[in-house]
Amino acid sequence: MLLKACLNGSREVGEHAALPITPERLARDTEAVVTAGAGAIHVHPRRADGSQSLRAEDIANALVAMRARCPGIPIGVSTGIWIEHDVALRLRRIQEWSVLPDFASVNFAEPGAVELCYALAARGIGIEAGLATVADVRLLHASGLADQCLRTLIEPAESEIEAALANTTAMITALDEARILRPRLLHGADTAAWDVLKMACSLGYDTRIGLEDTLTLSDGQRTQGNAELVTQATALCGIH
Repeated sequence: MLLKACLNGSREVGEHAALPITPERLARDTEAVVTAGAGAIHVHPRRADGSQSLRAEDIANALVAMRARCPGIPIGVSTGIWIEHDVALRLRRIQEWSVLPDFASVNFAEPGAVELCYALAARGIGIEAGLATVADVRLLHASGLADQCLRTLIEPAESEIEAALANTTAMITALDEARILRPRLLHGADTAAWDVLKMACSLGYDTRIGLEDTLTLSDGQRTQGNAELVTQATALCGIH
């Protein structure tokens, strides 16, 4: 199974002392989590002021630095609408990228998701279909894009554990019924992160962990950083 490390997400500067923001810090954390057992990276590149960015310069700076430390490790980025609120400008940003990520996540609940997938595919960038609800699964199925996706991301947003697990089960059922058979990566967030990760491991699905998803270890203690989270996840999932 694949364990992906999600290094920073939408966390604000100062939320955790070890949160990597600059290309140099992202590169250092990439090396640390790969050493700890991660097989892929998900990152939200930033501007110099720490805000999230889809600008070509910021994407390139992060990817070049990370790949210099860990050549060959697949690296993906977010395309969240909160990063670039204008749908048309978001498409243009992607078309302007000079250094390409290996893959990019697309949240199917967002406006312009289908068009965004086509834009990524046209540039040869792998598509991760981000699914937070059964409605997102149905949209992916209706779009006809499922077979073009690198993987589906089952991403329950609920922080309450029982609700997150119930939503996960519903999305899995919907994926099965639609016969969407692309590889599945399951992960949760905040207080549900570790329980959802354990569910992913029990199902044999890919999963992820990192400061984007949680600031604590499975016992609730605050983590030292991404490498410690990945180390614990590899132990829980039996990844060698």
